[in-house]
Amino acid sequence: MLGFLSARQAGLEDPLRLRRAESTRRSHPDVHKYSVETVQWYPHDTGMFTSSSFDKTLKVWDTNTLQIADVFNFEETVYSHHMSPVATKHCLVAVGTRGPKVQLCDLKSGSCSHILQGHRQEILAVSWSPRYEYILATASADSRAKLWDVRRASGCLITLDQHNGKKSQAVESANTAHNGKVNGLCFTSDGLHLLTVGTDNRMRLWNSSNGENTLVNYGKVYNDSRKGLKFTVSSGCSSEFVFVPYGSTIAVYTIYSGEQITMLKGHYKTVDCCVFQSNFQELYSGSRDCNILAWVPSLCESVPDADDETSTRSQLNPAFEDAWSSSDEEG
Repeated sequence: MLGFLSARQAGLEDPLRLRRAESTRRSHPDVHKYSVETVQWYPHDTGMFTSSSFDKTLKVWDTNTLQIADVFNFEETVYSHHMSPVATKHCLVAVGTRGPKVQLCDLKSGSCSHILQGHRQEILAVSWSPRYEYILATASADSRAKLWDVRRASGCLITLDQHNGKKSQAVESANTAHNGKVNGLCFTSDGLHLLTVGTDNRMRLWNSSNGENTLVNYGKVYNDSRKGLKFTVSSGCSSEFVFVPYGSTIAVYTIYSGEQITMLKGHYKTVDCCVFQSNFQELYSGSRDCNILAWVPSLCESVPDADDETSTRSQLNPAFEDAWSSSDEEG
């Protein structure tokens, strides 16, 4: 079973960092006016980060001064934005809003470069592929999830179909990813698969190259979020896991078998988001209880000894075994 030590509250122990954090409170002149939905570091330089909000703006921040470097204004509420983690030839930020069009904002020019059209309702989640810099995934309240190549004039490569094309086009659910709003998506760390969640309480795993539904069964995945559900996947583990906010807890599943491994309990109110940090093999979660918790993997777990049921022995948690061995060990 996947083991985690007790969660610790993530704090700011450095006085300088604490003063900077204080300066971004509501008195800050550049603070967002309404709920902040997404925050992301610039993938190639921690000197910059971005934030988007229900106040219809996407803001680009200078980390060192905590001043705004640029602002993108939209006509609709912003639900989600994302920058490519691997792009070297573009600086596009994909933005999902209450409108049906996906906006692509260029950090170099400071303007919206172009729009992707194809959805019929609001865009609840967007995510760039970690494998191909021009491939973008989008999720919408129209029950559809799409894959795009932003270089193409037509844009859309694939509309994900939960039935893999086996239902008549006359059927209402044809060419839909879920039987409800699709309000979350996340690529696996290698970019070969895409996970989606919907308000039909289902999570699906798709082959990102051909759009095939792999039919992995995760059971009921509780999801009553009226906006985007921000879930995440592990990276660098011997087995890969997906972490999904589930009320005040976080449900943990193995990606390719669909097995629910455990529930992480530590928050007192609804968990809104979680993110996995591969360098430290830690999970961070944010909740409406105003806490950010850091979940640390338990490398050892107690296992009953075959000779003595009352005694225990330590065993390395297989989820966090190294995927490689040193040359000394191999020799």
